[in-house]
Amino acid sequence: MKRTFYILFTIVLFSLSSCKPDNFPEPGETIRGKIIDVATGELVLTDQGSEGTRIRLRELTWKETPTPTPFDFMCMKEGIYQNTKVFKGRYNVRVDGAFIPLLRLNNSGDTLADETKTLEISGVTEVDFQVQPFLKVEWAERPTVDNAGNIKAKVKVTRAVSREDFRAKIEPMGNYRDDFLNVTDIQFMVSESPYVGYRTTNGDGRRAQYNYSGNSFEPLLGTPIEVTSKVSNSGNFSGRTIFVRAAARINYATEGVRRWNYNEAIRIDVP
Repeated sequence: MKRTFYILFTIVLFSLSSCKPDNFPEPGETIRGKIIDVATGELVLTDQGSEGTRIRLRELTWKETPTPTPFDFMCMKEGIYQNTKVFKGRYNVRVDGAFIPLLRLNNSGDTLADETKTLEISGVTEVDFQVQPFLKVEWAERPTVDNAGNIKAKVKVTRAVSREDFRAKIEPMGNYRDDFLNVTDIQFMVSESPYVGYRTTNGDGRRAQYNYSGNSFEPLLGTPIEVTSKVSNSGNFSGRTIFVRAAARINYATEGVRRWNYNEAIRIDVP
């Protein structure tokens, strides 16, 4: 009997101690900003999936942790980002996307360039980044829906960074290849979600992909290219509101991911 009482008493004490409130305040600071094309001043559009623009925070406040675990979140499709649940403190802020890397290291780990930002996050902290996108994707002809339900459009893809500038900044990092600048594919995406992108159309047949081998896309740069999402793939959108978008990418990966440059999403109210 005494043994049973002792066990129960120990369990109660353990339960009470485990319910002790955390002494740390909830994170409530905000960091937000824009990803801007340094050449045009326009926002760099992206996808909200893992292939989009990533924001990485490294807290530098705690000296006991010399290499703190980074905290990542994704930029919004419009090229803006915001996180309202950040602890107050000093951070290094870095963005990675379909643009020249802001942090560039050589094969030995030496820093060639560091355009990341280190700052105090307190209250609402705004920090913008100016970057050099790989490609610029534009609508050359507004998307339409024909009588058969096919969604058609024309897009134009141009380089947003020159070959010379790309090579000058990427080659010193090591393992450079001339085919990095090859445009490998164009994606044409259709969704009933305004967040249309690679992820929202993944696996449901609402994404048409146009692949290009080697440097075969080179003569097509700056030329309107017709893209179509066939009704057999896209379903019957009669009477619905849909959103369409296009993207293109080159044969170069940032942080191990080959990312797309996007144009803006267009809304279509299908009769």
